[in-house]
Amino acid sequence: MPAAGALYRRALLGALPGLGGRRSDSLPAVELTVAGVAVDRAHLADYDRVCGFRLADRLPATYPHVMGFPLALRLMTQPEFPIPLSGVVHVANRITVHRPIEAGERLDFRTYAENLRPHDRGRQLDVVLVGSVDGEEVWRGVSTYLGKERSAGGGERRDRGDRPTPPAPSAHWRLTPRVGTDYARVSGDHNPIHTSRLGARLFGFPRPIAHGMWSKAHCLAALESRLPDAYTVDVAFKLPVPLPSTVAFSATPGWDFALHDARSGRPHLVGTTR
Repeated sequence: MPAAGALYRRALLGALPGLGGRRSDSLPAVELTVAGVAVDRAHLADYDRVCGFRLADRLPATYPHVMGFPLALRLMTQPEFPIPLSGVVHVANRITVHRPIEAGERLDFRTYAENLRPHDRGRQLDVVLVGSVDGEEVWRGVSTYLGKERSAGGGERRDRGDRPTPPAPSAHWRLTPRVGTDYARVSGDHNPIHTSRLGARLFGFPRPIAHGMWSKAHCLAALESRLPDAYTVDVAFKLPVPLPSTVAFSATPGWDFALHDARSGRPHLVGTTR
């Protein structure tokens, strides 16, 4: 796997004036692969603790995303990638678990980008990450990213209608700044908007915000005992979760789930499992 730290340094250098160059108007025609990736059980246990899963040899649905993240990061930091990594917004994620994955299995990963499209605030695209065992696809993740651009327009628009009343919460979670630093450690996603007050302010946030994939993982951990062996879980990341804060988690049989601000009811995440 590529080293995530070096890739983040490349992304930061590319964001400096005069060094980034002009971004492509099309997706790179490339697929990156890594074969035979083993699970580090100590790392898996650390991830389980940070996200709230039970300690087990079966991988949580979100864990292959962490395993393959450096490969996807390598794809997104290529000079020809149309959206710069610095400032990119993760707006949605869909994971399909085809069958349970055990910690003793080795995974082959491949990643590619598709579906570059306009948005009213810039451009969106999907980064696909596929995990296979012995040639059988066992896991698939699709992350949708938004690159903000000043001259945007003509694409998909956000819903600006009346905000519905949030559902009754099943639990309240008090989130501290350690949510950002601990998840950065176990995920390799060291974007400073999650770990540094200064880094967050550089991108327009008054304080650090939680990783979207931590929020998704923590919601799935709350539903862990009720999920089937094979399913698809979709989430849309709405408003950032500031750290510290208190969020309200709600879930309805099916399972649909959501995170809202405990005081204002402002939505942070909405998800479905099928």
